Amino acid sequence: MFHVLLCVMNINLRWQVLLAGVAFALVIALLSFQVQSASFCSVRVPAAGGDFVEGVVGAPRSLNPLLSDLYPVDRELTSLIFDGLTRYDASGALVPALAESWVVSDDGRSVTFTLRDDLVWHDGEPVTAVDVAFTYGLLQNEAFPGPPALAELWRSVTIEQTGAQTIVFTLAEPFSPFLAETTRGILPQHVLANVPVAQLAEADFNQAPVGTGPFMVDPAVNWQQDGRLRLIPNPADWREGTQIAALNFQFFPSEADLMQAFAAGSIHAINRVSAAALPTVAAMPDVRLFTAPEPTYTAVWFNLRQPANELVRALSGRQALVAALDRAALVDEAVNGQGLLFEGPYLPSSWVFNPAIFTPRPYDPGTAAALLDTSGWLFGADSGLRQKDGQPLTLRLVALASAQQTAVAETLRTQWTAVGVDAQITYAQDVAALRQILADGEYDVALITLTPSGDPDLYDFWSQEAVVRGQNYTGWNNRRASEALEAGRQVWSMEERRPSYDTFMRFFDQDMPALTLYQDVYTYAISPEVNEAQIGLITQPRDRYKTFADWFLLYRDVTVACPAASEGNG
Repeated sequence: MFHVLLCVMNINLRWQVLLAGVAFALVIALLSFQVQSASFCSVRVPAAGGDFVEGVVGAPRSLNPLLSDLYPVDRELTSLIFDGLTRYDASGALVPALAESWVVSDDGRSVTFTLRDDLVWHDGEPVTAVDVAFTYGLLQNEAFPGPPALAELWRSVTIEQTGAQTIVFTLAEPFSPFLAETTRGILPQHVLANVPVAQLAEADFNQAPVGTGPFMVDPAVNWQQDGRLRLIPNPADWREGTQIAALNFQFFPSEADLMQAFAAGSIHAINRVSAAALPTVAAMPDVRLFTAPEPTYTAVWFNLRQPANELVRALSGRQALVAALDRAALVDEAVNGQGLLFEGPYLPSSWVFNPAIFTPRPYDPGTAAALLDTSGWLFGADSGLRQKDGQPLTLRLVALASAQQTAVAETLRTQWTAVGVDAQITYAQDVAALRQILADGEYDVALITLTPSGDPDLYDFWSQEAVVRGQNYTGWNNRRASEALEAGRQVWSMEERRPSYDTFMRFFDQDMPALTLYQDVYTYAISPEVNEAQIGLITQPRDRYKTFADWFLLYRDVTVACPAASEGNG
């Protein structure tokens, strides 16, 4: 019995030793795990995913670069989807896009383009000269449903494809502004070949087109039904990929609706913040605002034609009206500071811009008063307005019925009233109505916002011929200025053209048929939910997204080795 009991005790002892060993090992393992865990940390890093949503006031009609000229939203979106043979860079110079190079013939009548050999459409098909010939051939067709002026230009051009990647345009005579037309987006022949030209505006292609640009249309999202266009980054342009899956444009009927959505966090950006809305948007928590000069400017045009206002037709009268304008105050008051002052009919981004030519036009109410007195326009005994021969000094000021144009027009009226000039404003309901008023000459001063071509040719606006067949609605008739404009379009290089435009600008400054008020400033707003968004100079809409690959919306937690704790207190 004792022997048996001893055996049992030995067995129990061995189990106790074994259990103690296991427990000791577990304690050691736990302590080791705690020590190891203490050397790792959790950090947040950018994560791929999510769609960026940008709000836009208005909606496109179609996504076709041949039909977009009259519609700002269409123009902006097609510039993201399509490429032309050429494009303008930040200095205003024409540079290659789809084209690799181009050569002008010795007689100046032919231009030969060579395309890059690495181009593909969004659907993977190669881009060739066939597509270029097809695109411009649509413009030449009598049934083309787009702008008549665009078709008229191309019908005078002979198009010849001379190779898979080469194409020749032959003109009736040398015409250097022609190159500006090669910035227009090219269409895919293999997709549109069977669409009758007359039906181009109704083609399904215009809703989900195939282009070559940095963004591709997601055909699974019907923007006409959903009010949202989804664009996917083109892998050919974003070779390293992007963190954000897609760029969405959400369309709103009004700026008020758009701002409400932005404030609620349902969209990430405001495509264009108006001057009137800027203070409200700027006051929103942590919103980021990016501003850049816009390729548009606002000016006043003077009607120099008979039987328009006597004061306006006289140079001294125009000088008086200009001296009475405080343009810096106008920008501050009417457009919340969103304007840049400059002189002349060319934007500072144009390669012909030459501020040294222009006479400064400072605010000088004393000079304005003296010029009006000298012209016989004197204050009446019981009136705050000037008169001559018993007739009050009244101007017919015409402007577009938009919020910004209304604010500017009212500020002009206030500043002219201060020197005794009564400006009576007529508001045109749309651009077509404004253009008709100008064509009929039913105005004395017109408030105009212009988006000039990248080419400096202003023949259709300021030449003698354009008074009759063009848009010289002021009636400015200066033979030498007109000849300079004509000469500038007959040679090709910048060096050859520059003297002609310098001459034109000298006569423009001397006669002052118009006064530039300011260059418009573009403001883009992004919510704090968007990380690493940086926006530099914007010369075309796609410039907003140059750093799009760095933008991100989401984070994820990852475990990394903790940094070593610093020793001592330094």
